[in-house]
Amino acid sequence: MKITNKTLLITGGTGSFGTAVLSKFIDTDHFKEIRVFSRDEKKQDDMRKLFNNDKLKFYIGDVRDYNSVENAMRNVDYVFHAAALKQVPSCEFFPMQAVKTNVEGTENVINAAIKNNVKKVICLSTDKAAYPINAMGISKAMMEKVAVAASRNAGETVVCLTRYGNVMASRGSVIPLFIDQIKSGGPITITDPNMTRFLMSLDEAVDLVLFAFEHGNPGDLFVNKAPAGTIGDLAQALKEIFNADNEIRIIGTRHGEKLYETLCTREEMMTAEDMGDFYRIPADNRDLNYAKYFSEGIDDFTDIEDYNSHNTKRQDLEGMKEIFLKLRIIRKEALGEDIVQYPS
Repeated sequence: MKITNKTLLITGGTGSFGTAVLSKFIDTDHFKEIRVFSRDEKKQDDMRKLFNNDKLKFYIGDVRDYNSVENAMRNVDYVFHAAALKQVPSCEFFPMQAVKTNVEGTENVINAAIKNNVKKVICLSTDKAAYPINAMGISKAMMEKVAVAASRNAGETVVCLTRYGNVMASRGSVIPLFIDQIKSGGPITITDPNMTRFLMSLDEAVDLVLFAFEHGNPGDLFVNKAPAGTIGDLAQALKEIFNADNEIRIIGTRHGEKLYETLCTREEMMTAEDMGDFYRIPADNRDLNYAKYFSEGIDDFTDIEDYNSHNTKRQDLEGMKEIFLKLRIIRKEALGEDIVQYPS
């Protein structure tokens, strides 16, 4: 990036994404100050001790509370908005909590950024926002709509988005769960072995956000291209890496779970721009002149399909093992490497 001596704010900064961003930038001159905004004082204290760097500043607050967000936003140049409720089952049981954090919280972040003349806000979304079938995905889809709508009247502040699938080895994902099950000697529990998921690392998630950071126009949504694999192969790959003989037990689909991840809908692919390793989906900036919708058609798009984990490049068992052996948690837990395991 061609920036130096700026101030960055990361909402939800004690999570997997925040720690990956810090590990990438804490020792560079891009940012003179990096602010971590979150609710959890224990995780903030753990992060403070882990990184032990004066440019790192901590703010206790909640994106639901505008005043706490606005206080942390003062004199900030750039924002990575990662704060969210992300667990599908919990959002199914408490959908209004997902709305308050993912939708209203995002509006608070954007409004505070605009008030403080922040240069750019990158909002992090999820594959579950494409064709959403669960409360978490619906709340994230609304988050995207809030961000795109705000981008039209944000003045000098550029608001754009990224969308990605489950990040390998992030908090709440299946890889840490399967590793714990393997080490405990119990069964590896799989909901459906034929489910496919994109295989994306934390570093790739950060790279996607940085690409949006450099290239994003108001309302743009960026998606990275990634290979995918089945959950059955994922579990088998981990078994072979750990030389384990644990039983694989099929337990059935959880609340709101999808068979595959969709990163770009068919409708979005109609306007998507192929940028090599990424897709850019520009905002639909038509106004409320509804006559245009009926008098002006579009080209035929019968051959266009969505971009999902069933139709992307599929990794076989050996390919998945090769990918997993690059992950920090695998190198530590399976290979015994003496490396720092950032909190997830």
